[in-house]
Amino acid sequence: MEMQDRLIFLIGSPRSGSTLTARMLGAHSAICAPPETHLLTPLAHLGFYGTVEKAPYDPIITRQAAHELVRALPGGEEDYLAALRACSDAVYERLLAASGRELLLEKTPAYALVLDFLAKLYPKAKYLVLTRHPLAVWSSYVESFFDGDHEAAHRNNPLLERYVPAIARFLRERPVPILPLRYETLVQEPDAEMRRVCEFLGIAFEPGMVEYGREGAAQPKAAAGLGDPITVARESRPTTKSVAKWASEMARSPGQLEQAREILDRLADEDLETWGHPRAAILEQLGAVTPGGPPRKRSWNRYALERRLLVRLRKNIHQNALGRVVTRVRFVCDVLLR
Repeated sequence: MEMQDRLIFLIGSPRSGSTLTARMLGAHSAICAPPETHLLTPLAHLGFYGTVEKAPYDPIITRQAAHELVRALPGGEEDYLAALRACSDAVYERLLAASGRELLLEKTPAYALVLDFLAKLYPKAKYLVLTRHPLAVWSSYVESFFDGDHEAAHRNNPLLERYVPAIARFLRERPVPILPLRYETLVQEPDAEMRRVCEFLGIAFEPGMVEYGREGAAQPKAAAGLGDPITVARESRPTTKSVAKWASEMARSPGQLEQAREILDRLADEDLETWGHPRAAILEQLGAVTPGGPPRKRSWNRYALERRLLVRLRKNIHQNALGRVVTRVRFVCDVLLR
């Protein structure tokens, strides 16, 4: 059996509920769900498929060389894909062997931006594609990583404009075996949704998938790694607390409400429809949001404090004295360590 016959990809944007979904799947005795690997995005940008302008080597020469290399291979692109697959297979097989389980779940949100490459590399793997209300995704991203600074968040990453079109096109074209999932349905009907997932994967449903955090669940405590570091670990099963949270968070910031409308203007109707949240419905929900409300309750755990500190330090970092000091220190470090 090939590795891709035992491989599951969970596709979803950051803050779409993918960590929760991975915890539920990892609670199944047959599924290994390691932390995000970010293994395949670099392979997608070696020069043949994706551009490498930000890589620390000459991107023009590298891209030209990659195409010449593939042309020289007896099997062309298929030989190239087989070589890349051998690299990732070696890592996946060792992860799976160490876990003692049958299936490996790969959950790395950035893979949603290299879906064409992923489908070529692993056409026989199973793909779970998770979508969530776009404004819930955006609000969670702003609150979790930018301490409510929606302008800094968008400057750093126009997340919805990148992920919504990419995932929507993937769902429409269906180049690989796909099971669509919606976050809102998952947390409201977790038992039924996990049964549907198990049927798609060809494994028996286990009730522990829903009670993923209970004592004695099939998976160990969440491994340290990238993903939601707070909410999922705090709960022991799916909760609907975050379904409508975006509205109350945006109500406190008229600027973010206006930004949300601007972001929606840049998204296609067809893509929003595919995500399961038509434009008309989102605009109606936005219209029902009354600006104002109680101040945001701040979390004071270690992760929240770290994020808050980073947001403060990063502000105007390229113009202030701190930025100049950091730039100088980085230069000295680069000289010493090269």
